[in-house]
Amino acid sequence: MKAYTFLIRYRLPISIIVLLAGIFTNYAAGFWPAFPLYLIAAILIFSHFFFGPLRLIQEYMESGDMDGAEKVLNSIKFPNLLYKPIRSVYYTLKGNIAMSKQDFDGAETMMKKGLDLGMPMKEAEGASMLQMGMLAMQKGNIKQGESYIRQAIRKGLPDKENEAAAYLQMCSIMMNKREFRAAKDFYRKAKACNPTTPQIVDQLKEIGKYITRMPG
Repeated sequence: MKAYTFLIRYRLPISIIVLLAGIFTNYAAGFWPAFPLYLIAAILIFSHFFFGPLRLIQEYMESGDMDGAEKVLNSIKFPNLLYKPIRSVYYTLKGNIAMSKQDFDGAETMMKKGLDLGMPMKEAEGASMLQMGMLAMQKGNIKQGESYIRQAIRKGLPDKENEAAAYLQMCSIMMNKREFRAAKDFYRKAKACNPTTPQIVDQLKEIGKYITRMPG
């Protein structure tokens, strides 16, 4: 795995070294002895621009190192050359990083680009829709936020934590709209997910203080 990570990290300079070795071999011994080196260099260069270093980004994201992930993303100079599903993930990750920096406009722009390209999995699309809904809510656009969150629920979400977050957001929206029966229904759905994320658990407890007093 370390060798594979090393190859991804240094794929472009390695391809240049291999290409130069091919040119030297071509000059010294002819084209056919140099052909395997040319082929390896071509494959490395193609994979660098077509697939990108997403494997490295995944490791940084999983460890919570957003600065490291951003550095890898910034190393991608020609995102339009990336394979379409990978390009979609690239823009989504850019949006996540922008959101972590409270750059909501930048996050929305990046996530929209990712959604427009189409996500590789429906659950991933649902998660992006949920984030778009959260962004809209933070910007005060409740109507658009509700639309995105409903779409996220329809598309499906990757885990119970995301489902609980979506239902809680819908519960809050319904409470603000004074649609108390719908609010209670979304609250029950959020609670049934049995979330463990402290922030979501705290929200459930806080809303639970008021939900039973509501009519409907």
